Amino acid sequence: MHRPGSNTDDMQPGDFLCDFCERPWDGLASMVEGHHGSLICGKCLTIAYRALVMDQGECVGPGLTCTLCTEERQQAEWQSPVRAEAVVCERCVRQAAQALSKDPESGWTRPV
Repeated sequence: MHRPGSNTDDMQPGDFLCDFCERPWDGLASMVEGHHGSLICGKCLTIAYRALVMDQGECVGPGLTCTLCTEERQQAEWQSPVRAEAVVCERCVRQAAQALSKDPESGWTRPV
């Protein structure tokens, strides 16, 4: 997600926002990009991972499209408590977790 009113010809780190909590990227914190510039920050990924993978979350509701992959899936999803339209599917949570945990510079680890 991009900060409303940001200059698309001169994007700065703070112009990139997590689609789930709207936290601006500081250039250091871990973020994973989905389709069409969607983003999930490491903090939201940790919460979603706990809810979907560790606690075996449930499907939020029919007809919802994952913000990261832009697909409607019949599987567990995590919905942002800040932006009701922001939903992430279990598949994307697992893929994002795998990508961040393999990147030593991210500093992100899977919750236990």
